[in-house]
Amino acid sequence: MAHTDRGSQYTAIRYTERLAEANIAASVGSVGSSYDNALAESINGLYKTELIKPRGPWRTLDAVEYATAEWVDWFNHRRLYEYCGDIPPVDLETAYYAQNRAQQQLALSNH
Repeated sequence: MAHTDRGSQYTAIRYTERLAEANIAASVGSVGSSYDNALAESINGLYKTELIKPRGPWRTLDAVEYATAEWVDWFNHRRLYEYCGDIPPVDLETAYYAQNRAQQQLALSNH
């Protein structure tokens, strides 16, 4: 999936053709709305600030891909996220689904 905010790259015929050749679906935001793009831009900014710029220059694509996988793993599994109560996002997600399962089981047992 390639996301764009309907900027010049979206209207470029060659860009659109290349996406089609690579079997990549185009995702576009609604005109005049930044809400759908805000999360992606925020994460991309963190990624560049925390990983790409400080550890460059990068010698190979493999090095970037490996470092990216490590960063994503850290971001989701070990980063303490203030919004989640200073726990990693994966811990909050696990607790959320456990609570939902417990509520569903309780609802089923009451019927």
